[in-house]
Amino acid sequence: MKSDVKFKNNTILLAGNLYVPSEFDEAKKYPAIVVSHPGGGVKEQAAGLYADKLAELGFVTLAFDASNQGESEGTPRYFEDPYARTEDVRAAVDYLTTLSYVDTDNIGALGICAGGGYTVAASQTERRIKAVATVSMVDIGSLFGEGLGRVVSVEEQIKLLEQVSQQRTAEAGGADTLYVTYVPQELEEGMTGTMAEGHDYYVTPRGCHKNAPNRLVFTSFGPILTYSAFSHIDKFLTQPFLAIAGSEADTFYFSQEAVDKAASQNKELFTIEGATHVGLYDLPEYVNPAVDKLAAFFSQNLK
Repeated sequence: MKSDVKFKNNTILLAGNLYVPSEFDEAKKYPAIVVSHPGGGVKEQAAGLYADKLAELGFVTLAFDASNQGESEGTPRYFEDPYARTEDVRAAVDYLTTLSYVDTDNIGALGICAGGGYTVAASQTERRIKAVATVSMVDIGSLFGEGLGRVVSVEEQIKLLEQVSQQRTAEAGGADTLYVTYVPQELEEGMTGTMAEGHDYYVTPRGCHKNAPNRLVFTSFGPILTYSAFSHIDKFLTQPFLAIAGSEADTFYFSQEAVDKAASQNKELFTIEGATHVGLYDLPEYVNPAVDKLAAFFSQNLK
């Protein structure tokens, strides 16, 4: 059972899909889960899939489009502001607390890919989030700045920031907004890993959506390169914490590091054998065991 909802992040109106269990009774109180989508994604893709499946298992869930993306407001369109996206998570929690059938003492948060990093970042200070889970998590600041495996030098990152600054000057003078792609629009021969998988998911009929056109405002790299999802994880992430990652994911190290560093005394890295980063977005053989693990985790920690 899904309904369209709107809620505010400061002055921006965000669009969400609210899911409730099939035997929903508005007079009862339900644990609730905020679900954040990957960078470049929208609520109708992986986030909606997980939200729907968790609602079938008894939770109220909210998947939503990030600021500047999908059906949510905000300009420039397709600007990836990690600080705004972290605040989006808090705003989604705000909205859930206004619903009479949500048990406001039992709200959890789930994030996928970059949404996982944003969820971890928000949960460090958003104490209304009582349990935190991620799937194929990445810290977008590290991923976009240092690259997969942290192979990009500081000097190269500074060159990128110089280009961002030059583009801002050009756009201030009237130039058109410069867009790049999240994942390759066309695959190069021999390309493998998450970027190739991302093409298969976002660009082909497998997972593409009209509201997720694989566009990223180039100047987004300015705020992204200063962002760290894990900056205070060793002090403030004390809630129960579950990170799910595929054994074949080239982003596995993000989940491992987050679990290693988190202050929580109740934390787990759950590995799904054979799964890749993007395989956990939609492939049933990986999504179903991930959902089973998430349901058990949230059932145990949202009571």
